[in-house]
Amino acid sequence: MTYLARLAALILPLLLFCSAHAKDDRLVLLGVSYGKNLVAICEMDGTVLWKHDTAGPKRGHTGHHDIHLLENGNVLFHDTWTKTQEITLGKKVVWEYESAQENGNKGKRVDVHAFKRFSDGSTMIAESGVGRFLHVDKDGKKTKEVPMGEGGRKKTRLVRVLDNGHYLSCAESPGVVTEYDQGGKVVWEYKVGSRVYGAIRLKNGNTLIASGNGKSILEVNPDKEIVWEIRNKVPDTEIGLGWMTCLQELSNGNYVIGNCHAGDKNPQIFEITKDKKVVWQFDEWDLVGNGLACWQILEGEEAGMVRKKLAALQK
Repeated sequence: MTYLARLAALILPLLLFCSAHAKDDRLVLLGVSYGKNLVAICEMDGTVLWKHDTAGPKRGHTGHHDIHLLENGNVLFHDTWTKTQEITLGKKVVWEYESAQENGNKGKRVDVHAFKRFSDGSTMIAESGVGRFLHVDKDGKKTKEVPMGEGGRKKTRLVRVLDNGHYLSCAESPGVVTEYDQGGKVVWEYKVGSRVYGAIRLKNGNTLIASGNGKSILEVNPDKEIVWEIRNKVPDTEIGLGWMTCLQELSNGNYVIGNCHAGDKNPQIFEITKDKKVVWQFDEWDLVGNGLACWQILEGEEAGMVRKKLAALQK
């Protein structure tokens, strides 16, 4: 064996190990409220790497209901029910939008529970109450608005923009998941019945639904048939379901499920396989209490980027 061949034989396993490690690397981005009022980034074991105190939604039933890590490594969240902010990991506010004052909302009741940043720098803000999916540019100027449906569908929780540009929106009353096209026409709908909180469109084309106070997770196919579900308690575990909130489909195909208001005896987030085996739990009661509604699992390159940025801040 030549020297180069021997060197390659030594280096290749190391590169494969590093590549696998980078792929499997994960962090948890948290939006915590109900008196805690903070945004945090943690290791999967709950170790806090970064924390930012927020104003906390102040009116009525308080809670942070959506959060995103952006491609630039900044965090997009809502500081109050009406103010959406982008901050750096150095805790500098670089963008904000006040829904209570802008684009015709002054004097109106409006709540913000969901938002989306696009690659061109524009932002979609789901304005519950006034009932619209509002698109604004970097300067907060309205570029587009799409109306939400009637019959209680203006009281939204989680909203996700699908790959086709449609809006997948959850409305607490009448407890329905609605897919609107880009003009606001209803193209698909599933009535859950409970105060539904979250829904995502899976890679297989089905829709995974977190039923809010229905204490259940449902996977529904396009024909509205339930093809996978857990209710009240995770099978073969002691995990009881509380208020089911955010959802994420991981690169390994597992589902991550938010379990808010489930008390101090249950994890606030858990990862479950398709055969309903729990393979990871996030149970950090002292940090998040009973009010962790929104979060994001950062995988691979995302997690690596955040680690590098946090390390640079320590220098």
